Amino acid sequence: MPQQYSNLIRGAALAMATTLLMSLAAAATKYTAGFVSIEQIVLVQYCICTLMMLPWLGRKGFRALKTEKPWLHLIRGLSGWLCFYTYYLALNNIPLGEASLLRNAAPLMVPLLVLVWLKYRMPLLNWLPIVIGFLGIALVLKPDGSRLNPWHLAAVASCLLLSVSIVTTRVLALSEPTSRILFYYFALSALFSLPLALAGWQPVPLASVPLMIGISLSIWCTMWLYTKAYSYAKATVIAPISYFGVLFAGLLGWLFWQQVPDMISVIGAALVISGGIGSVWLGREKN
Repeated sequence: MPQQYSNLIRGAALAMATTLLMSLAAAATKYTAGFVSIEQIVLVQYCICTLMMLPWLGRKGFRALKTEKPWLHLIRGLSGWLCFYTYYLALNNIPLGEASLLRNAAPLMVPLLVLVWLKYRMPLLNWLPIVIGFLGIALVLKPDGSRLNPWHLAAVASCLLLSVSIVTTRVLALSEPTSRILFYYFALSALFSLPLALAGWQPVPLASVPLMIGISLSIWCTMWLYTKAYSYAKATVIAPISYFGVLFAGLLGWLFWQQVPDMISVIGAALVISGGIGSVWLGREKN
């Protein structure tokens, strides 16, 4: 029991560090996207992250890449890459706080995804927080009653992809070392990013290079913390902590872009967070 409690605390602490660092990286990405294309930012991010893993590969040798779960690594890599790509597109076109909220609505999806994947029947009560959360998402998507912004849908897509990433990371972390999971994720994501970046390549301003390097290093640390957190605790423990990222992102959006949400958006955010926490709590035995 003491060891279990210790693991819970470690997992929660790592998850909190992940959300803070991710919020800072998101703000830096939103700023940098004014000078460099999203596709280039994503490619540089994953190339640098892959390079960061080479010392580990040099010490362990290629035998460290041997895995019995190649398809899970592929799903993890594809979902994680698309999650960041769609999130960055949303960041560049909607307020930082809204993009963060919609992306971090993944806890609403995690229990449902796990239950469907493991073929559990979901109790009727478990649908209540999910419905509440989706009502909140609807308010955030159309906070002023105007036409739906397609870039909000990009953030919703990022949410769906993040839920897949969360579940596959947890499954992989039960038997695969953190460094192997990260290497496959970064390397595969760099390959996925290359065609899009090359298709629309533009000159990169010299002043943007340090920012891109900083974003990349932040993402490497974020992914290490994120993967390590899931080796200590279940998705039902880690996922709700991601909502602190919404608070961090909202503060950064207010400080740097004067983005202040209206009351409808605040109500929607409260519903999403309440629904997400309630959903993972009710599904805690299955996650």
